[in-house]
Formats: sequence, structure tokens, C-alpha cells
Amino acid sequence: MIVIAGKATSEDQIQDIVSVIEKEGLQAHVSRGEDRTIIGLIGKVEPKMQEHLRQMKGVENVVKISKSYKLASRDFHPEDTVISIKGVDIGGKELVVMGGPCAVESAAQIDEIAGLVKAAGGQVLRGGAFKPRTGPYSFQGTGVEGLIMMAEAGQKHNLLTITEVMTPEYVDICAEYADILQVGTRNMQNFDLLRKLGECGKPVLLKRGFSATYDELLNAAEYILAGGNPNVMLCERGIRTFEQYTRNTLDLSAIPVLQSLSHLPVISDPSHGTGRRELVEPMTKASVAAGANGLIIEMHTDPDNSMTGDGVQSLFPDQFANLLQDLEKLAPIVGKTFNTAKQPAAFFPARVGV
Repeated sequence: MIVIAGKATSEDQIQDIVSVIEKEGLQAHVSRGEDRTIIGLIGKVEPKMQEHLRQMKGVENVVKISKSYKLASRDFHPEDTVISIKGVDIGGKELVVMGGPCAVESAAQIDEIAGLVKAAGGQVLRGGAFKPRTGPYSFQGTGVEGLIMMAEAGQKHNLLTITEVMTPEYVDICAEYADILQVGTRNMQNFDLLRKLGECGKPVLLKRGFSATYDELLNAAEYILAGGNPNVMLCERGIRTFEQYTRNTLDLSAIPVLQSLSHLPVISDPSHGTGRRELVEPMTKASVAAGANGLIIEMHTDPDNSMTGDGVQSLFPDQFANLLQDLEKLAPIVGKTFNTAKQPAAFFPARVGV
């Protein structure tokens, strides 16, 4: 349930409403917008309580939210959530690009790629230290050592860092070294992990499960929000369909739909969404046109020999840089800003094996 307070409602009146709510053992979440203030009630609200709130000074209306997700709902939080991390705003007017390899392989590798991401205009370095793989004999990541390598590369090149966390036990160590924690598609409904992320205080990128509905994704986000962590990003990374030409089917309609249902930033992953290098560029641009707040894109200096075997979906550095320069032209058309360093093509290394 939400209480809608008008623009003229004073701060003292808002606090009176909150006090009444909390005296009944309910949680009150205040969201202040330009034209009105929304106070969300979490817990069972009795009819008498609803009527009491409706009659209080400054209250315009009391509305019951029928959605199973409350805190993630735009009904509860009409204004877009903007997550600010060390000067980078995610969810606002600035388009945010996260780039890097599928996995951290060595200190030299992640340092070189971090420099290329920064030079191309990216703001976030991505890289996995713990890798969930379909087969048990595949490369599983470099672990804590990889976290340290990526953190050092991010600091050196003034980039934020994002890495995947797979279990509740690794949340604290990942939060120590990374700026953003990523929940992979297979863990979207790992509720113990989601609860732990609700307590960690670090921003979370929650990837949509490969067969999840929008409601299921938003309810997964609700676990993190309900734990006290308001800094959640939703990620569309493709769903499993009958089509086998692409690794997944990137659901571009998810971007505007999620933005209509929720206030949380929406990030698109065209790399996992297609699984094909030649499709990453057009689907990145299509994601921006659809209104994505950011992109997470795989880039590797030698993708065909990457240790994860996912190189087929990774861009070469020059492709990544050229794509970001195109995004600089595209962003203003959809009301966003994006600035690249515009390094000359010669700055980026030649493609290995080409």
C-alpha cells in the first residue's frame, strides 16, 4: 500500500504519517518526487489503518498496490532511481558502458584491457573472477586473485569494476574488491544469495534468468531491495527460445516494459544476448534506441583464444572503440549523453590472428 502526499505537504506532516505507520509495526519507505511524496507501507495493513491514514493532514490518497513486488514497483517509486558510484551515475541521462573480458585471466591481460576500455570511453571494467560454467571441467576463474587483479586495474585506469558473485559466502570478499556485484542468469532465483546482497550495501546488477518472466525478475529484485539495498540494476541478457542460430534471443521489449513497471535502471547485455560477435554492434545500438540506461559488452584482445571459450561473442578492441564512437552520436537522439576519448584507430592493437 502507498500513501500519496501532495507537494504542499510539510516535512513535519510526512514524519507524522511515518510515525503512525511505524507504531503499527509496519515499515515505511519514503520516496520524494518533484510533485508529490510517496510513502510505501510494507506489511499487513488493516482497513481501520487505511482509513486513518486517508484522513491525516497532507494525504491526498491511499492506494493498494496489487503487484507482488512493492519496492521495485514504479507505483511505489515514481521517479527513476539513479545510482551514483564514484562520480558515475547509472540510471540518469548519462549512458553507461561496461566493457571487458568474460573472465580475468592474468594481471597483464586485465590491465591491458582496462586501458583499452578507458581509452574507448567506457566507465566500468567488467570481468569474472568466479565463473559458473555448464561443464565441470571448463575454466572456473581465477578466484580471489582475479578480484585483486581487476581491482588494481580499475584503480590504475580510473574505472569502476563489476564482477559476478555466485554464492552468499563470496559476497563479502567480492564486495571488498568490486564496485558492482553481478548476479548471473542461473542465480536470479538463488534467494539466499539475493538476501545476502540486500545486506551488503554494494550496487547489484541482477541478470534476468534465461526463462524468467518480467514479474519473476522484479520479484527477485524485491529480495535485494527488501534487505535494505536500494541500488539494484536490472539486466536483459537474452532468453532461451526455439531459435538456435543465436545463443539466446535478446528481448529488446524488456527494456521499455521494465522501465514502465519499475524505477530501477535497465542494462542490456548484447554479448550474451546473441552469442555472436557480428550481432553485438547492431543489438547494442538497438538497445540504446529502446531506452537502455547502459550496456555490458564483452571485449578481449585475443577473443578466439580466451580461456572461457566465449570469444565468439567478444569484440576486438577496435570494434569496441568504433562502437562506442557510434554510441556518442546515437545517445543524444534518445535523450542521453555519452562522451568517448576519440582515440585514433592506431591506438588500438591489431586483431590477433586476423
